[in-house]
Amino acid sequence: MTPLFDSDSSPPSREELDEGAALLRGFASAKAPVLVEEVGRITQSAAFRHLVTPGGYTMSVAMTNCGRVGWVSDRNGYRYDPIDPDTGAPWPAMPVPFLDLAVRAAADAGFANYDPDACLINRYVGGAKLSLHQDRDEKDAWAPIVSVSLGLPAVFLWGGKRRSDPVRRLIVESGDVVVWGGPARFVYHGVAPLKDGQHPLTGTTRINLTFRKVF
Repeated sequence: MTPLFDSDSSPPSREELDEGAALLRGFASAKAPVLVEEVGRITQSAAFRHLVTPGGYTMSVAMTNCGRVGWVSDRNGYRYDPIDPDTGAPWPAMPVPFLDLAVRAAADAGFANYDPDACLINRYVGGAKLSLHQDRDEKDAWAPIVSVSLGLPAVFLWGGKRRSDPVRRLIVESGDVVVWGGPARFVYHGVAPLKDGQHPLTGTTRINLTFRKVF
């Protein structure tokens, strides 16, 4: 079985964030180039787009999906749909390297037999952000969220079960993976405005893969 880190580098480290939540430093570093290549293939048939929230706000983060269903937002609300509304076709299948990484990361954080239905692919440019929120559109309220950072570093916001709880600011680098589920499943989280920069893998952008078990 191929390791998820280079044989001549240090193995990934693990930081416990809360019960049911861990930050896996460098977990996806060795696979990052392959993951970025797969993103390029996916966006050939399901292009990045800026979704509109039910309140009429256009998200600063561009996104697309792959998997059995995709997450979409418009004036009618947030939901999962097996069909890409922009193309009328099913979302691209989840690539094997995506699924392999998500399953391994979930297991490392204590969640065995992970089977995500969807992978949300977010693209950040300088200034793009994701406000504090909970992921509540999934019927499975125990299976973890697996979030993979690729490219430019970002500040990941990690709060509590209430919006008013204190928020930790965690620097996530390319290859870092955050996993949260079970008792930590509904923690508020977000991404601070991305700082401008240049990364050899993704140029001026940050790519984030967010795996979810929807049903």
